[in-house]
Amino acid sequence: MQRVSIKYQAQRLLDDLSENATWDDVMYKIYVCQAIEAGLEDSKAGRTISVEEVRSRFGLTK
Repeated sequence: MQRVSIKYQAQRLLDDLSENATWDDVMYKIYVCQAIEAGLEDSKAGRTISVEEVRSRFGLTK
């Protein structure tokens, strides 16, 4: 799978914002994109745990 350049992704992000967007809006969009990419990379690398393990660690029941 070919990766899209950061410059292209940033341009698309800016194009999708409304004309009255704030710097906070821009930073939030960038943060969300980075978080999603990091999560996908963790998943690919096997750095995940099951829902059952999370529930167990936090003492949650179904």
